[in-house]
Amino acid sequence: MGHPVKGMNCKLKNVLEEEMTFEYEYDFGSTTALTISVFDYRVGNREKEKLTILSRNNPIEYTCGGCGKKPATAVCAECGELLCEDCREDHECGKDMLMRICNSPRFGVCGYEGSTKYPDKFIPCVPNTVLDMKK
Repeated sequence: MGHPVKGMNCKLKNVLEEEMTFEYEYDFGSTTALTISVFDYRVGNREKEKLTILSRNNPIEYTCGGCGKKPATAVCAECGELLCEDCREDHECGKDMLMRICNSPRFGVCGYEGSTKYPDKFIPCVPNTVLDMKK
């Protein structure tokens, strides 16, 4: 049996629990459905002005659908094929249909090619304050 559905006016800290798995749908115009699992959480000092990403999935390494050998670096917005640097040059849908593969479940959706603010590969930071850890 699942947890009761909450409205949009609740704080995550009041809803999430360890070992909880839930579904989240982002952008109802071109929906991306996600399944999120809570493995653990951490309690720390609260900073209103600063956001720190504590963890992130490392990018998936895709293989080119053209040659089947090299790492894919682009996805075609028209047909969805994943292509390496060499195969993208002769792609039948045209170079203007290709988008950069990025570390997001939204890559290729509605022209999304990632953020210039955050790197695709997670680089952990070391906080300069001691945080209270759960347990």
